[in-house]
Amino acid sequence: MTDPVRGHVQAFLAHARTLWPKFWPAPVLPFVLFAIYQSVRGELRIDHVLLILVSAMLAYVGPRTKELLIGLYPMALVGVFYDAMRPLQSLGVTAERLHLCDLRQLELALFGFESGGQRITFHDWFVVHHAPALDLFAAVPYGTFIAACVFTAIYLYFKDRSAMRRFAMGFLVLNVLGFITYHVLPAAPPWYFHAHGCTIDLATRATEGPALSRVDAMLGISYFHGMYGRASSVFGALPSLHCAYPVLIVLIGWRHFGIVLRAASIGFACWMIFSAVYLDHHWLLDAVLGVSYAVVTALALGAIDRYRARRKHEATNKLHSAAPAAVASGGGT
Repeated sequence: MTDPVRGHVQAFLAHARTLWPKFWPAPVLPFVLFAIYQSVRGELRIDHVLLILVSAMLAYVGPRTKELLIGLYPMALVGVFYDAMRPLQSLGVTAERLHLCDLRQLELALFGFESGGQRITFHDWFVVHHAPALDLFAAVPYGTFIAACVFTAIYLYFKDRSAMRRFAMGFLVLNVLGFITYHVLPAAPPWYFHAHGCTIDLATRATEGPALSRVDAMLGISYFHGMYGRASSVFGALPSLHCAYPVLIVLIGWRHFGIVLRAASIGFACWMIFSAVYLDHHWLLDAVLGVSYAVVTALALGAIDRYRARRKHEATNKLHSAAPAAVASGGGT
């Protein structure tokens, strides 16, 4: 190693140790180890490498980017969590426990309507009545929800750091709750019913469904096919996390959004719920449960933040009240 290169390396290490004094590789180490794990399994992808590069850039540029990385970290861990759970996608999923036609019957009872002399769901109607323009319209939120969540987190970074951390943690909590529910209450999505009826086939592979397949074909890409080919669970209809994420944006971002962003966030949430149904990916029941998860998560994290703030305020007041007593005691000796 030449002297100039050695000097740059030493300068970088000194800078990194200043930012992360306890263990400077810590911010990127989980992503590096996971990339190695995926490489051994033969499943290393470009996004694994990009995760390392982006986290390293944010970790070591400076204090502000370090704080942004800390805020975004729970969201980054979701990417690792999502891929890491793929080997466990069949855990707890058996033919006896899988909800398929019983879930459809409940959907029919709650949200079905009469058409052509029979009771059908909105999904049944859209399977027959679809159009290229509607396919594209519904595909937009499905293709942009991750970007919307990252934008929200970065926006909150500039508005309220505690809200950003709450949003990122909420994103992680929703995914953990979703994964648990997938295996406690395994449920088939509506596209599975329309493809297989009430026949249960646990060997069925994840698919983007006919509507998103039409979008891929229309645009000459395989974006959605590639995305759903990596899905960690086929029978994970309950809850709809696609519907939960935009609601989390609304709930946590509301106080910090202006009128335009408030309207946009509500519109995006409604758009996503419509898309989940139109694309045949989720029952309305799934959407309701996803929205409920988002509400409970936002309320719980908000309560935890308020509790911590109250404890911090009480500790500060106790310290301030103790200071005059110490001064008076010292003055009397």
